[in-house]
Amino acid sequence: MSGDGRVVAVAADDRHRFGKPTRKWIELVAGQGVAGDAHAGATVQHRSRVARTPNAPNLRQVHLIHRELFAELRQAGFVIAPGALGENVTTAGIDLLALPRGTTLRLGQDALVELTGLRNPCRQIDENIGPGAMAAVLERAVDGTLIRKAGVMAVVVEGGVVRPGDSVMIERLPAEGLPLEPV
Repeated sequence: MSGDGRVVAVAADDRHRFGKPTRKWIELVAGQGVAGDAHAGATVQHRSRVARTPNAPNLRQVHLIHRELFAELRQAGFVIAPGALGENVTTAGIDLLALPRGTTLRLGQDALVELTGLRNPCRQIDENIGPGAMAAVLERAVDGTLIRKAGVMAVVVEGGVVRPGDSVMIERLPAEGLPLEPV
């Protein structure tokens, strides 16, 4: 195991709203996501995706975002706090965006999640954070490739309670090293 990240905040909401209120703890349930969260389930739960492919597997059970993005957004003039972008777990000290698809992360003592892809930012970011916020979570690499910085999505492999202050450890890196893509 490696990594020296930690959980800064956790959030969940039983309704489909953009932001999520922070909590003292959340429970991750294997194959489902965050207990009591509107996005928990074995099949897709995001309303736009349910309308198109209701029986597709839910690759977005848990949304993780790096606290370092919040500092960038504050420098750009946005008021931002954990849960505001709809994430379930806010981390620090680990470069989530650089990890390959299939990486497993141990959150606290018991919970294990597997990264499935990137969160694809949508216009709701501008509507809820402020005009220009969506552009602020997107960037272009030197080669012109779009970089999405709004966090990563994961499925729950092993359940457990996750709290602020818990460690975030890279448990396994996949041999293939496939880059994260929007899910």
